Amino acid sequence: MSYAPQTPQKALPGAYLQTPAHQSQALSQRGQAAQTGSQRPNTEDIEPITRAAKAVSEALLEESRYPELDNYIGRESRARIARFKLTIVQEGISSEYEVSNQSAWAPFQKIKMHTIPDRIFEQYNRAQVSTIMGLFAEFNHAWVAIDNALYLWDYTHPNPDLVSFEDASHTITAVRLVVPRPGVFVPSIVRLLVVATTSDIIIVGVSAQTASHGGKTIVLYSLKMSASVKGLDVDVIEGSNSTGRIFFSGRGSDDVYEFTYQQEEKWFTNRCAKINHTSKGYSTFTPSLLFGQKSQQEIVVQMVMDDSRKLLYTLSSKSTIRTFFVRSNGSLDLVITRPLGQTLSNVGHMTSQTDLISPSMSIVSISAITAQEAAKTHLVATTSTGCRLFMSATSSYGSYSSSSNAPTSMQVQHVKFPPAGSNSQQNQSSQSTQLTQYSSTPPIDTSSRALIPTRTAVRYAPGYFLTFVARDPQAGTDLLFLSGPDSGRIVQSSQDQQRSTRYPELALWLNLGSRAEDVGLAMGEFAASSSPVGFGNELAVQFDRPSSEIAILTNTGVHVLRRRRLVDIFAAVLRLGGGAEGIDGEVKRFIRQYGRDEMTSTALAVACGQAFDVTSDSRLARISDPEVMELARKSFVEQGGKPVYNENSMLDRSTPAIDFVRPSPRHEGLARYISRLLRSVWKAPIIQEVVTPNGGFMVISSVNLSKLRDISQDLTKLKEFLNANKSFIEGLAGPEALGSVNTKQEEVTLQGEHRALHALVVLLDRVIEGIAFVLVLYDEKIEETILSLANETRQQVISLSYEGLCTTDLGKALAKDLVKAIVNRNILSGSNVETVAEALRRRCGSFCSADDVVIFKAQEFVKRGGEAGPDSDVCRDYLNESLRLFKQVAGSLSMEQLHWIVGQYIALQFYAGSIQLCSNKAQESDRGNRALTWIQEGRPQDDKRVESFESRRKCYDLIHQVILSVERSRMESPDIVDGHLTLSGRRRDEAADEIDTSDDEVFQTDLYDWYLQNNRSEQLLEVESPYVITYLERRSSDDIVHADLLWRYYVQNERYQDAAVVQVALAKSNFMLSLDRRIEYLGNARTNASTTRPGIVRSHRTEVLREISDLLEVANIQSDLLQRLKNNTKIAAERRPKVVEELDGKILPLSVLFNTYCEPASYFDLCILIYEAADHRVASDIKATWQNLLEDAHVDAEKNPQGPEPYEKVAEAVRSLGNKLSLSETMFPVSELLPMLKRYAHNFQPNSNPETWVLDIFIDLQVSFETIYVVVENMFYNDEPPFQGGNRRFIGNDIVYIATLWFQDSIRGSGSPFGGEDNAFAVSQMLQMIMQSGLDERRLEQCQSLRMRVENMLR
Repeated sequence: MSYAPQTPQKALPGAYLQTPAHQSQALSQRGQAAQTGSQRPNTEDIEPITRAAKAVSEALLEESRYPELDNYIGRESRARIARFKLTIVQEGISSEYEVSNQSAWAPFQKIKMHTIPDRIFEQYNRAQVSTIMGLFAEFNHAWVAIDNALYLWDYTHPNPDLVSFEDASHTITAVRLVVPRPGVFVPSIVRLLVVATTSDIIIVGVSAQTASHGGKTIVLYSLKMSASVKGLDVDVIEGSNSTGRIFFSGRGSDDVYEFTYQQEEKWFTNRCAKINHTSKGYSTFTPSLLFGQKSQQEIVVQMVMDDSRKLLYTLSSKSTIRTFFVRSNGSLDLVITRPLGQTLSNVGHMTSQTDLISPSMSIVSISAITAQEAAKTHLVATTSTGCRLFMSATSSYGSYSSSSNAPTSMQVQHVKFPPAGSNSQQNQSSQSTQLTQYSSTPPIDTSSRALIPTRTAVRYAPGYFLTFVARDPQAGTDLLFLSGPDSGRIVQSSQDQQRSTRYPELALWLNLGSRAEDVGLAMGEFAASSSPVGFGNELAVQFDRPSSEIAILTNTGVHVLRRRRLVDIFAAVLRLGGGAEGIDGEVKRFIRQYGRDEMTSTALAVACGQAFDVTSDSRLARISDPEVMELARKSFVEQGGKPVYNENSMLDRSTPAIDFVRPSPRHEGLARYISRLLRSVWKAPIIQEVVTPNGGFMVISSVNLSKLRDISQDLTKLKEFLNANKSFIEGLAGPEALGSVNTKQEEVTLQGEHRALHALVVLLDRVIEGIAFVLVLYDEKIEETILSLANETRQQVISLSYEGLCTTDLGKALAKDLVKAIVNRNILSGSNVETVAEALRRRCGSFCSADDVVIFKAQEFVKRGGEAGPDSDVCRDYLNESLRLFKQVAGSLSMEQLHWIVGQYIALQFYAGSIQLCSNKAQESDRGNRALTWIQEGRPQDDKRVESFESRRKCYDLIHQVILSVERSRMESPDIVDGHLTLSGRRRDEAADEIDTSDDEVFQTDLYDWYLQNNRSEQLLEVESPYVITYLERRSSDDIVHADLLWRYYVQNERYQDAAVVQVALAKSNFMLSLDRRIEYLGNARTNASTTRPGIVRSHRTEVLREISDLLEVANIQSDLLQRLKNNTKIAAERRPKVVEELDGKILPLSVLFNTYCEPASYFDLCILIYEAADHRVASDIKATWQNLLEDAHVDAEKNPQGPEPYEKVAEAVRSLGNKLSLSETMFPVSELLPMLKRYAHNFQPNSNPETWVLDIFIDLQVSFETIYVVVENMFYNDEPPFQGGNRRFIGNDIVYIATLWFQDSIRGSGSPFGGEDNAFAVSQMLQMIMQSGLDERRLEQCQSLRMRVENMLR
C-alpha cells in the first residue's frame, strides 16, 4: 500500500500563515470585506416575498454550480496546512471510497429480484446450439435468444406473456434495441429490435404502450428488412440515439460495419445494406498471411456511441481503444487508435509502479461520458484489476473535441483505484465517523486487489459504477461492487477548501449468487442540468425526479437495484441507527460529512414524508413511521444551528443592524428544501403556445399537471409541518420568543432570523396558491382565455414564469387579468360566475380574493340589469344591488374594472350610481386623505402625496364622463313633458344632487378645476356648496381668475361685504394688474361695502370702507402721477417704459410716490395731495409747497405765450387742488393761501382782470364769505408788505367786494345781515375805516352805499 508523500518536493511560497504574503492577502481580503459591508444596501423595505424569492433563487444558483466531473477528478496541485504539517494532494489518482458495513448508509438497495418465468426455462431446455440473454430495461423487459428464436417478457409482471420473434432461420448471435432513424417509420414505431444471426442481420419494429399494471406492453412488427452478414459472426451491435444509425462488428475481424435502411428502394440503393467503414473493398477477399508464430486475431468486443460528440468508441480483444468520428456526410473516420501499451505509458506518469496497472491486465469495458456530463473527460475504461481510467480526447489544436471537431489524441486524466481490502475497508469505515488529527485526506491505496478479477463493468451517469468480480470462476457466480459519487461531500469540498476529497464515492458489495448476463437502466439517463456544471448534483433533484433504478439480469432472475437518495439514507439512519454513539452520533456524523445546512434540509424532507424505503414485501413506499418522523423533526429543530450577528461588519449606523444577521443553517436548509421542490417549475413558463399538426392553436403546460399537483402537495405538507412546530422553531415562535433574550444583540439576531424564516413562510403560501391558480387555469378552456387577452398582456403571460407569477407585482397583475378573462368568458357563455369565482377564491385566495368574488357577483348583477332593460324596475334593483356590492370592495377595484362598470352604468342611465362608486373608489384609494392635506398645503411640487391625488383624479375623470353623458342625455330628451318630470330627467337630477351634496372635498376641488379648464365658470358659480368658497379662496392667492370668481360668487349670493374684501385684496395683490384695474376693483369694493344687509357688523363695514378710501386716495394720486410721467418729455426715452411699468401696477406707498417721483418731478399739487393722504400737518412744508406750486404754475404759463394768462393758470391750479382737498383746513389753509395769492397778484399780475380773481377763487371753492372777510380784514390790519401805505387800498377794495357779497348772501330769505348784529356792527366799523384809506372812486361809492344799508338795518 502506498501513501502520499508527507513533504513537498519544493517550497510553496505563501502557504504558511506566518508568511508576509499570506498576511498581506488576508489583510486585503479583510479590507474588501469591510468595504463590501459598508456598501450593503438597506434592506428594511424589501418585501418578505421578494426576500424569500431571492433566497430560493440563490439556493438554486448555488446548486447549479455543482462542480463538473472534470473538476473533482482533475484539480490542480495545491498545498494544505493541517496542524502545521504539510501534505500534498496527489494528482491524477484516487481511491476514496466509503464502503459502509451498515445498511442504513448503503448508497444502493435491492428492491426485488424478479424470477425468470418457467416457460423460458422450458424453452431453454430445448436449446440445441446457443442461448444468450439480455435486458431491455427501459421497457422493463428481458429477452432470451434460444437458437433461432427470441422471447421477450415483462420481468415486473408476476405472470407475463411471452412476446416471441421466430422469423429468423439461423442461430441468433446478438440482439440490440436501438432508436429508429427519424422519418423512416410511422410514429408508433419507437424502437428497432436488431437481431443478428449467423447469416443475416434483421430489424424488427417495436411499439410500446403503458399497461394497466403500470408496466410496458411491447408489440413487434415485421419490417421485412435484413442484410446478409455471412462469415462475420456478429456479436456486437450499437446504435445512435440521435441519428438512428446501426453499427456492428463480429468475431471474424475488428472491422466496423453499418446496417443502413430506408423507406423505399432507390435506383442505386436497396432498402437495407451493409457497409464496411474500416477496410478497403479488396481486403475482404484477401487472406491474411501470417509468418512465424501464430497470433490471436484482434476483434471488437464492445462498441459505445457518444452522440453528443459524434464519436464511436470500440474496444478490441487486445484492449485497444479506437475512436471513430461520425461526420455529417455519413462517413466514419478512424481518428485515434490507443493500444494498451500507450495507455499504460500514460498512466505510468501518474503513479508509482503497481501491479494493478501492468501489461498483464486488460481493459474489460468502456463507457462514454457525454459532453453534457463533462467537457474534457470523454471515456471511462475499466481494467480487469478494477481500475477506472478516465480519458480525454483532444484535437490537433489542443482543444477538447466537440461534435464539429474531430479529436486526434487521447490521454488518461485520472485513475480511480479499487477500494481497500477488508481490513483497510473496516479501518476506513471506522475512521469516517471521527475527525483525523493531521489530515482529512485518506491515503491512496494503489495496490488493492479487491476487484480482481473484474469480468466486466458498466458506468452510468452521473457515475454509478457496477463491477462484476468473478472471484471463483468455477462457481459461475459474480460478486457485484456497486459505487456512486458522494454528491454531498463533493459539494462540501467545493465550498470548503479545508475539506479535501478526490472523487469520493459511496459503495457496497452485493453477492448476486449467480452470473450477471446483462445490465440496464430501468429509468432514463440521469441529468441534473444540460451542461457539465451542475450535471451530477443528485442532491438537487432528490424530489424532482425518481431515483435511478438499475436492472441486472442473471441466470436466475432480474435483480432491481435502486439508487438511494440522501433523504432515504438519513431516514434509514434515524430508523436503523444507534451504533456506538447512538442516533445523536449518527446525526453528528451526517453533519460532519455534509454540513449542517444539508442536514437540516434533509431532516425537514424526512419529516415531511419525502423518504422512501423498500418494504418487507419488496415494495417501494414512503417512510411514515412516527418515530422516524419525530426524530427528523427533532433534528431539524434542535440541530438547526443558530443565527449569527456579525457586528464587525457594521462600519456605521446607516444600515440597520438586522441586515448584519446571517440566518441559521435551519433557514438555509428550509430555503434549500423549498428550492429543490420548486426546481423544475421556478423558472419554467406557466403556459406554452403550440401549433397542432393541422394548424390549430393549443396551450399546454410546460410542466406536467400531475407533477404540479405533487409539488403542491409537498409544499402543503411543509406548510403544515411549519405551522405545527412554529412554537418550537426559533424565529417562528412569535413575539413571546423575545422574552428569552438577554441582550440587545440576541434580540437583533432573533429578529433577523424571524425576518428570514417568515419570508419563506409567506413564499410558501404564495407558491401553493400560485400552483392552484395554474391548475384552475387549465381546468377552464385555457385557449379561449388566452386568446381573449390583449396582445401585450398575452405576450407577458406567455413569458411569465412560476417565479414571476408568485413573487412579482407583474405576476399578480397578470393573474388578475387571467381571472378577469375567465370570469368574462363565463359571463359571455352564460355560466354561473359566482360558482367559478368561489372556486377560485377557495383554491387560490391570493389571486382571487373574497373581494374578487364580490366583484364577480356584482358584475353578474350588472349583466342581469342590462338584460332586463334600462327602463325597468328590475334593472334598477339589479343595479342598486351591484352598486352595494361594488362599494363594499371599492378598494379592490382596478381602474380597468371601474371603467367597465361606469360604462355599463352610463349605458343603463345609472348616473348617480356611477358617481357614488367613483367617489367611493377615490376615497378608498386614499384612506389617509393625503390628497386633501396636499391641496390644503398649496399643492407643493415634488411631494409624494401627489400620487394619492393622481389616483383619486383617475376616478374623478370618470365622473366627468358621467357629467358629459348627462348633458348629452338632456339634449336628447327633455326633463319635463306635459308638466311632469320624466324618468330620464329624474335620473339626471339624481346625478346633479349627488354632485352637489358630495362631502368629498378633493372631488369638489377636482370638479371645479375641471369646470374652469373647460370654460364652465358660469356653471361653477351656480353650484351651491360650501366647498366652492373654500376652493376659490384657496386658489385665489395664486390665480386671478379664481379670485374674480370668488367675489362674483359672493355678489351672486348677496355677500357684498365679503366681495368687497376680496376686491380690496385684489387691488393690493401682486397679480400683474394695471393701476386702472386696481382702481376699478377699489371702486367696486366701495360700492359693495356700502351696500347694507342685515347681519353685517357695522364696525367691520366702517373699517373696510376706510381702507378702501385710503387706497383709492393713494391710487388716484398714483394714477395722476402716471399720466403726467407718460407725457413728461424730461424723462429719458429709455427710462420712461420702466417708470411707467413701476407705476402702472401695484399701489405704491406714499413715501415712494413722494420721494421717488413727485418731489423730484416738481409735481407740487400731488405733493400736497400726498400730505393730505399721509396726514402730514407740518404747516411750513405745506406753505412752502403751495408757494412752489404757484411759482411753478406762473413759470409754466410764461413759457407758453399763446396759452392762458399766468394768473389764470395759477387760479386754475389752486381751484383744482382746492376741490381735491375738499377745503381741508390743514392742506388748504385759506389764511395762508389768500395773502399768498394777493401778494402774487400784486407783484406779478397787477393788471389782471378782474382784479378780484383771487377772492373769486375762494368764492368758487365755496369758502364762506365770513372766512374770506376775516382773512382780508387781518391783512388790512397787519399792514404787511406789499400792502402798506397807499397799497392798503387794494386790500380795502377787496374788503368792500367781499363785504358786499357777504351782505347780499346773508339777507337772502329774510336773514340777518352778516349773520348777526355783532358781525354787522363790526363790518360797519370796518367800512367806515377803509373809506379813509384812499379807495377807488367806484369802491368808495360802493362802500358808502353798503355802510348806509347796514346802518339802516341796525337801527
